[in-house]
Amino acid sequence: NGIVGINNTHHINNTMSNSSGSSSTQSHYHAASPYRSNNRPNKQQQPRPPTNFTSYMKFNTITIYTLLLFTSCYLLLLFCTLPMISYSNIDTLPTDDDMGSTQHIHQGASFQRIRGRHQYQRMKEQLGTLKERAVQWEERAKLTARQEAMELQERERTLVDKTLGKLSGTRREDVMKVSQLLEEVVEEFEGEVEEHYEAGLMANNKGHDEHWSQALEAWDQAVAGSEGGNDDGETNVVQTGNDANENKRPGFIVLGMHRSGTSMLSGLLVEGFGYETGGPLIMPNFDNEKGFYERIDVVLQNDEFFAAQHMGWSYNVLNYDSEKAILDKLQGRINFDEGKSALKFLNNHQKTLPYLQKDPRMCIALPTWLKLLDDEPAIVFTYRHPLEVAMSLKKRESSITLEHGLRLWIVYNMRAIQNSARLCRVFSTNEAVMKNPTGEVQRIKNQLTDTCNVMPPPKSLIPQKVVDSFIDPNLQHNSKERKNEEKTSKILKDFGDGCVAREFDSEYERGSSNHEAEEQIFLMAMQIFCDFENGKAYEADYEWPDLVHWQRPARIT
Repeated sequence: NGIVGINNTHHINNTMSNSSGSSSTQSHYHAASPYRSNNRPNKQQQPRPPTNFTSYMKFNTITIYTLLLFTSCYLLLLFCTLPMISYSNIDTLPTDDDMGSTQHIHQGASFQRIRGRHQYQRMKEQLGTLKERAVQWEERAKLTARQEAMELQERERTLVDKTLGKLSGTRREDVMKVSQLLEEVVEEFEGEVEEHYEAGLMANNKGHDEHWSQALEAWDQAVAGSEGGNDDGETNVVQTGNDANENKRPGFIVLGMHRSGTSMLSGLLVEGFGYETGGPLIMPNFDNEKGFYERIDVVLQNDEFFAAQHMGWSYNVLNYDSEKAILDKLQGRINFDEGKSALKFLNNHQKTLPYLQKDPRMCIALPTWLKLLDDEPAIVFTYRHPLEVAMSLKKRESSITLEHGLRLWIVYNMRAIQNSARLCRVFSTNEAVMKNPTGEVQRIKNQLTDTCNVMPPPKSLIPQKVVDSFIDPNLQHNSKERKNEEKTSKILKDFGDGCVAREFDSEYERGSSNHEAEEQIFLMAMQIFCDFENGKAYEADYEWPDLVHWQRPARIT
């Protein structure tokens, strides 16, 4: 019985435990089931989501103002972009070559209707580009300066005339003489100061004092000569200004190929004797430390002549047509503003100093300028060994070969002689100037004055210090190099009179077509050089090489 009682008790406990577990499971099921009765929840019920718009935003004053502002901005945006979105066709604007662009700019056709476009176009037409306005301002400034200078000269001339009108006889002649000589001294002094300033070689006070002393000494000599009488007892009157230079050539032009010593020769003549170049001039450069003595307006105008005929200083110069250049000027196909500036100087009949005009392009364009000048100029022609010129060009211009440089040497020298055939000429060489600069330059000056009847310069003798400042044998690198090579090189051809053509260093392989062409053009140039040396090339019936029909062995690759 005791065992039976224990077992019964254990059975009852198990039964209650199972019943309790079953009840707990059933209660969990009812709590998780959506179908449970509402009156028996065992967990708190979640609130329902809002269903009205007012639950998200409250319509107060700030909210209304914000919505109105947003709507206004949106409508304004639509109104501004409406012309652009109303059209769909596309126009292509041309390439802006001035800015160097290589792409076409695409823009909607509705750009034509953007507000303010017409005002922008009118302003652009009125103002022009920045470059055009700068050029116009510069031209106006130049014109104003020239007009003021002319007015000042006119007032001075009027004042002198009034003063002279009250005088008579010897007193009047003395006043004229004093006025003219003083004007020449001041003009010469100011001209030298300006030239030295532009070249960066401003003279010191000692140099100016010396120059002023020389001018006063010349003045004393002129006065002493005028005070002396002739056999008839009449007073000698010193001729000054245009009266003394009547029927004389107003100046001369220096002709010669680039890199042929024309700058050095021009510098010696200008600084040594006082020939006048005017200005502004091209400033000294790394390849020409002493200066070029070339007027900028003449160089630019020659480039304008060349560009109109699809050529430049280093290409197609053989085809230059002087008649076409004049026609281009008359018909307005080229800009002649720079030429007008140059002619105001070259055709100035009030000048008392002879001018010197130098630009290697003049070898080609001389016939054009002769038709624009009022008075016939004289010519100073100089040349240099063709191989030295070609080597110098090759070092300065990476795109120029020896063959190219030799061909240019032939064309420039040939055209210089042909175009100046009917003018009074003085011949020189770079070699002669280097060997005896004082004697050679003095000979050129004397021959210009005595033979070609050019107005005499203010100085009759060239100072030695001017010669020393320009002649520097160390700058003749190509000449030394050529002479050193000729000591060991073989002779290609003997032209007689001690003039020979020798082998030279070439970048092409011997026997190649390029080397053969280079050698042929070199021998052609040497023939002309030797004829310059013996004088045959200056004869009227000299036969120049026919470069137009010359057949090159092969094209340069």
